[in-house]
Amino acid sequence: MHPKAKLEALLFAWGEPLSEKEIREALGLTAIEVRALLDQLKTELERPERGLRLVNVEDTYQLSTKPELFESIADYAKKNQAKNLSNAALETLSIVAYKQPVLKSDIEEIRGVRCDRVLKNLENTQLIKVLGRRDIPGRPKVYGTTEVFLQKFGMRSLDDLPQLEDEEAEES
Repeated sequence: MHPKAKLEALLFAWGEPLSEKEIREALGLTAIEVRALLDQLKTELERPERGLRLVNVEDTYQLSTKPELFESIADYAKKNQAKNLSNAALETLSIVAYKQPVLKSDIEEIRGVRCDRVLKNLENTQLIKVLGRRDIPGRPKVYGTTEVFLQKFGMRSLDDLPQLEDEEAEES
């Protein structure tokens, strides 16, 4: 079997991001061979007749649906997706993404409502995590986004977040 076919099968079956080292170990290849295969696969998947893409996030690789195809399959996916993010979850996740590291009290001040349950749900879905605790009375948790967040929203890093309108005005 061709090593590129094995790579594609591994990335598809695994589902989660894999590092180059993990790919080398799984396929018994050298670093140079793995990089060459990843480059070949990425190039092939960029062709318009392909529905997947190779996503590289923080030195890991994963297969993902091409963003331009999301809309064409969204209706079906929504009908069959067990759990969508609520508006409250999306608002809270956006605040965490843009303001991180951020305290729960800061999120609640921006949203104007309590957000204990929403934060817990976002933690359970691994879209956010506790980065630590602030060294102030009560030692509140400090929240930030995760690699899962980047993957789910098709970003390589937080630099890929859309610029906020306020920031655009300040830069003008």
